[in-house]
Amino acid sequence: MTIRVEQAVVAGWTGRDPVARDKHIAELEAIGIARPASTPIFYRVSARRLTTAARIEVSGSNSSGEVEFVLFGAGGRTYVGTGSDHTDRKVETYSVTVSKQMCDKPVAPLSWALDEVVDHWDSMILRAYAVIGGGRVLYQEGTLDAMLPVRELLRRGFGCDRLPDGFAMFGGTFAAIGGIRSASRFEFELEDPVLKRSIRHGYDVIELPVLG
Repeated sequence: MTIRVEQAVVAGWTGRDPVARDKHIAELEAIGIARPASTPIFYRVSARRLTTAARIEVSGSNSSGEVEFVLFGAGGRTYVGTGSDHTDRKVETYSVTVSKQMCDKPVAPLSWALDEVVDHWDSMILRAYAVIGGGRVLYQEGTLDAMLPVRELLRRGFGCDRLPDGFAMFGGTFAAIGGIRSASRFEFELEDPVLKRSIRHGYDVIELPVLG
């Protein structure tokens, strides 16, 4: 099934545990990014930024990836996959909304029907690896019980229990292990330990020179 995305949303600060959520907020404050106006918060982003490509190009060395689950609305149903909310951190210090428009958003080319996983949603695992300085390191990892329940997130963002057709929504992330930093490659996955399957994707990050 091909899912057509016409509108995209990036949900931020979706943590279920206020302590863990505030840790991520503090992590961003440490690099100069202001606290959000609300939690959660829903940023609009160009749907053209979503890509399944195996590489993206970015301006300079100030961007980084974030593994997230991604919801898609199609045919009256909601599907779940995974992606990376790749973001320019320098721009983020003065405008989160603008920073979301600066980088492509890689997504895996596979998704599952939300109905197949919603009953064991909290047990699913998001994980990311980054290649930094030539070495591959675990960058993020956590189970979805750390985030708002998916139905609650949909109700807060869209006022209903499913995502409207044509929409994609990134669902939030975890704090980076060792802090936020750029990488030459970013790999991410969503693991379903109950049905014993995973969705994986990765991409190379090509830095373009900033000359002024």
